[in-house]
Amino acid sequence: MFEVVSNDELVPNIKRISIKAPVVAKKIQPGQFVVIRVNDEGERIPLTHADNDPEKGEVTIVYQEVGKSTKLLGTLKPGEYVLDLLGPLGVPIELKKYGIVVLLGGGVGIPPLYPKGKALREYGNHIISIIGARNKDLLVMEDEMKSISDELIVTTDDGSKGRKGFTVDALKDVLKSKKVDLIITVGPLIMMKNASLAAKDFGVRIEVSLNPIMLDATGMCAVCRCTVGGETKFACVHGPIFDGTKVNFDELIRRSRTYLEEEKVALDLFNKQNGVKS
Repeated sequence: MFEVVSNDELVPNIKRISIKAPVVAKKIQPGQFVVIRVNDEGERIPLTHADNDPEKGEVTIVYQEVGKSTKLLGTLKPGEYVLDLLGPLGVPIELKKYGIVVLLGGGVGIPPLYPKGKALREYGNHIISIIGARNKDLLVMEDEMKSISDELIVTTDDGSKGRKGFTVDALKDVLKSKKVDLIITVGPLIMMKNASLAAKDFGVRIEVSLNPIMLDATGMCAVCRCTVGGETKFACVHGPIFDGTKVNFDELIRRSRTYLEEEKVALDLFNKQNGVKS
């Protein structure tokens, strides 16, 4: 059992939860993730950490309430518990001095960039962060990203804050004007796909963080398989970070839609049981 310290809404349907997990808080590194199970009837949810405090023994995660399990997680109050928190899992990013590093994030892909950028800046890298959302009311962790960035570019689809347009458009402009040494991106699959295509065009290394359908998260079930460089990889143990130019994103996007109908049925039932309008 792992105690919930806080569980606050950042913007509509996106919350930040801090959980007491001293061992994980001490061991987890940028790029790794945890698996949470709220109760003994709940599914296992893989979530990349957004911060950790080894002294307090706390792990912080930002998540979006999109399905039954994340909605259930959102109901927890300080002092309540999640049944399981497994981690740290996956392979962390390689921390060294690259030069100019661009962090590219959209929506709930922004928070996992924070520990990466914080650590890479400590190694002397020049950090350019590009973060985006559909509108200004859905933008998360802007202040935190600004604090670890040498340059911060904000984009919104509707132009309500920062630059109007998509994060990848801003990335292309940066690539045209600077000699970028590394791109790290987390967010929607289509965003990471387009960012990887841009990186390939400019000959820049890009690392993507994949979050496919996942079950046991220890390499035994093969549910999270993806094709990278023509080979089958498991995101849980070989990743979640891969060379974006080698990922078969079209296959990954198709597989991510496998259980849409089942997810909708589960969410509708949860909403009905809890008096929530769908």
